Amino acid sequence: MVEWDIRKLQILRTLRERGTVTATAEALRMTPSAVSQQLTNLAKQVGVPLLEAQGRRVRLTDAARLVLRHAEAVFEQLERADAELAAYRHGEVGEVRVGAFSTAVPALVVPAVRALRQTAPGVVVRVREAEAGEAYELLAAGEVDLALSLAAQAPAVGDARFTRVELLADPLDVALPKGHARAAVPELRLADLAGEDWIFGGSGPWSDITRGACEAAGFSPRQGHSAAGWTAILAMVEAGMGVALVPRMAAVARDGVVMRELGEERPARHVVAAVRKGGEDAPAVGRVLAALREGASGLSART
Repeated sequence: MVEWDIRKLQILRTLRERGTVTATAEALRMTPSAVSQQLTNLAKQVGVPLLEAQGRRVRLTDAARLVLRHAEAVFEQLERADAELAAYRHGEVGEVRVGAFSTAVPALVVPAVRALRQTAPGVVVRVREAEAGEAYELLAAGEVDLALSLAAQAPAVGDARFTRVELLADPLDVALPKGHARAAVPELRLADLAGEDWIFGGSGPWSDITRGACEAAGFSPRQGHSAAGWTAILAMVEAGMGVALVPRMAAVARDGVVMRELGEERPARHVVAAVRKGGEDAPAVGRVLAALREGASGLSART
């Protein structure tokens, strides 16, 4: 099989366009002798004459035209490759795998994907829902390129494996049954609910966040029921079975639930993104991070 040399094919193509060896040499900033030598070597490689004398000039043989007809398809593909590589370098194409906890998917990831469809449609985002702690395990294992988690579940800021990006502080509101005695109390404080039954998970990040917020307010929450999903938690609140702290990103309107902001003591959970150290330099990952930051900024402004 012939070992094709793209540079020599380009010289042959330029000769066809310019007509003379001298004009070809000028166009390619070569000497005429170098052009002749390269074309002679190409003819040896393909095993057929590529040029024939025509007076004091040369012209392409039928074999040369056949070679160029096939070479045009190669040049076309190389142009496409150049264009795609340029787009890749600018973060306009690429695939980014994102691991994110449940409430971050609709609140942050989906809006980022929608925005990228407008600004960088060549960037494909693959989403994998994962618990907050699990997202970092997936990131460390190389199964995702970017992880969205809670700061409380993230590795330490100084962990040399990751680069962390703070996205937003998600306020925690109190969910009360409609008609609760304190549903309309002005300037509700968390300590006002110290005697209530609380609904939160038996373990994991939300249990830690709920307990930590209540303890910071001066009491230990009495767990009336255990649930991890927000649909279940809000359904129990609606039924008057207890109260709950609910992150604003996760709140879903229910007729029988009143969501109340807390005053100056307002607790929050902190949402962070992370990539493997150096991963932020990948253009497509940078695009996704920028879209997440923009979405988080808009969400913070709205809340």
